[in-house]
Amino acid sequence: MRLDTLLAVEQLGLRLLVGADKLDRSFHRVFTATLRDPRRYLSGGELVLSGMEWWHTPADSDAFVAALAEAEVAALGAGTAEWGGGPVPEHVLQACRKHGVPLIEVPVTVSFATVSERVILWLAAERAENTPYSGAFLDSYRRLVAVLGEGGGLEALTEAGAAELGAACAVFGSSGRRIAGTGPDSADGTWLAGEFLRAERLPARVDTESGPVTLFDAAARSGRRLTSWFLAITGDHEQWSGEHRGLATELATLIGLEHARLDERRRLADTEAGPLFTAILERDSPAEEVTARLHQAGLAATEPVCVLLARLRGAVPGLAIAALAELLAPHGDRVRIGEHGDEVLGLAPVPAADLDAAGAVFEAVKQATRILEPALGSARLAIGATFAPEAARVGAAVQEATQLRELAELSPGRVNVIAGADLASHRLLFAAIPDQLRRTFRARVLGPLLDYDAEHNSGLVHTLRAFLRNSGSWTQTSAELHVHVNTLRYRIGRIAELTGRDLAVFSDRIDLYLALDSWERE
Repeated sequence: MRLDTLLAVEQLGLRLLVGADKLDRSFHRVFTATLRDPRRYLSGGELVLSGMEWWHTPADSDAFVAALAEAEVAALGAGTAEWGGGPVPEHVLQACRKHGVPLIEVPVTVSFATVSERVILWLAAERAENTPYSGAFLDSYRRLVAVLGEGGGLEALTEAGAAELGAACAVFGSSGRRIAGTGPDSADGTWLAGEFLRAERLPARVDTESGPVTLFDAAARSGRRLTSWFLAITGDHEQWSGEHRGLATELATLIGLEHARLDERRRLADTEAGPLFTAILERDSPAEEVTARLHQAGLAATEPVCVLLARLRGAVPGLAIAALAELLAPHGDRVRIGEHGDEVLGLAPVPAADLDAAGAVFEAVKQATRILEPALGSARLAIGATFAPEAARVGAAVQEATQLRELAELSPGRVNVIAGADLASHRLLFAAIPDQLRRTFRARVLGPLLDYDAEHNSGLVHTLRAFLRNSGSWTQTSAELHVHVNTLRYRIGRIAELTGRDLAVFSDRIDLYLALDSWERE
């Protein structure tokens, strides 16, 4: 969208302050900046909106605008609500003139979310006018755009898309949570998410019990699958006509635009909670300040909250907060997420004094992280999770979550979530052991068995895993493996010979269990 087109939207009442010679610039997305230096979240070509919460001196303005110019943004939109609705300070105008960044004033009566929504609707309408298709396709697409423009929301858009395509449709998050739609029949969201994240290219056909389903990427912004929703439509796209396939693709694009709108709204809510996260994560703020910030963020000081502290190493900036947002999305619209340095903190309110509810949140997060793992590439995600019986005591909970996250970072594997209830787990004790010592133990206990399996393809490790999982029950293990109990006894005897451990001896069984668990999690 061009800047002059944006300024022509009368309902927004935007006013150009600097950059009349740059109105032909185009921008591809709207980004709300809350950091003094947002460059790591910018890719160039954005319209950056800022409430100027901290632009108090000419030096502040110059540093901020210089960073935007270096990131090659299209323009800066300044709102002055935090300044009491007065005019944009002269030192901001001077900085924009100096660095060649167009400056647009956003009226105090217009929210940044409204600006984002108007841009998204304009982009959708523009796509409708410039589609390469015509006739029935264009009529269908315009009806879909109309649903979006009338504020029908994601559910209405998905239903309209299903009607236009004559196929069941559903929208899922990258962790497998169903967001909208009722189909495809008998398709498990977590399984579909795994297929979506692992697909070499999209759209991709997958086969379910009720027939083929095609998965489309509905990227909100970056195109990274971790931050995307995906659209599942019954049928095989390779068998569709070109226009049918094109309409499905455009539906996914419209869903991505709606995702961007909702994501921006969530980001604005988290922005309002920014002072809370600063007060908590700087770890030296007085309790009364934390209480006041909680109220400002829409959280009561007396309500219990789940506290999750995450760090994602080896990933591009912004991915950690996107990951935690996806993990906590199913737990209500009062979830608040913020960051401080390389730490990302999530607060999720739960029913009063309900430890079971907190445990359910932590277990859901653990399961979701396993699904998201393929999207992390070589990055490592570590999360410490704990429970604060009162939000006002969240500072102490964050200290515990920090220790838990550090233990999660010591654990093998690329994704680890450790909750307070896990402190009694053998995995925590094992995680504190140096990597080399852990590998030496594993090689000494399991090495001969792994070598034998590799050479003879005997499946003895699989047998050992089943035997330990069934607590040494011969009957249950033989039934699970579909072998006679005498065959199982022979295999267990062979395992004992190779490892020098007798599975009838409890301490030997523990050695084998720890070694096998460590090997599987490496």
